[in-house]
Amino acid sequence: MKHPFADLIGLSVEKKEAGRSECAITVTESLLNPHNVVHGGVLYSLADTGMGAALYPLLTRGELCATIEIKINYFAPVFEGKLSCVTEVVNKGKSVANLESEIRCGDRLVAKANGNYSIFTPSKRA
Repeated sequence: MKHPFADLIGLSVEKKEAGRSECAITVTESLLNPHNVVHGGVLYSLADTGMGAALYPLLTRGELCATIEIKINYFAPVFEGKLSCVTEVVNKGKSVANLESEIRCGDRLVAKANGNYSIFTPSKRA
């Protein structure tokens, strides 16, 4: 699936299966904030993309999903290295799914996220 924003920040989906995904991004200078730490939005983007990647294989033909909300906790700053994000579906209902992501830099847990996604079939536009 085409994902221009992921391409822009160097985010790759390395594994995608029903209910689980793994994403990664290598830290570059362009991803740092003014304090030379990876911008929090980069970690959020890893979680958001990972959640979509884990959920899409569970959807039926014609269904889409969209982020309702994501809460993220940042535990440690990241200055360099490779970030990895493992996401799992916690619960999938008919119209809402809940997912969790863990983001690590090497062995160190740097953030955790929990998100809710709307599941819907788009209506045809008139």
